[in-house]
Amino acid sequence: MKNRPPERLRKRAEFLAVRAGEKRRGRLFLVEALRRDDEGAPRFGVTVTKKVGNAAVRNRIRRRLKEAMRVHAADDMAAGSDYVIVARRDVLAAPFSTLKAELARRIRGTDR
Repeated sequence: MKNRPPERLRKRAEFLAVRAGEKRRGRLFLVEALRRDDEGAPRFGVTVTKKVGNAAVRNRIRRRLKEAMRVHAADDMAAGSDYVIVARRDVLAAPFSTLKAELARRIRGTDR
């Protein structure tokens, strides 16, 4: 059975709550994951800090990650979980296939 499509984290308090969860580090980004006490749809948010670049660069990174999540990694998200993706600048240079595979691997919580 396929999960419901993921929802978005929108409030600062939701992003901060996920910081208390598990951290899955990778070359392209960090994924923070937190299990909630419900079986609702998974939720995710994307964070790109100012040290990565100006607004145009940050928005390009954000759009690439959201598209990779939509077309590939959303099926790997567990129901009742929140995910925050903290992007690095390397996301821009990575081929999209690499980005999708890395995102799916970090969402699942496997290192290989």
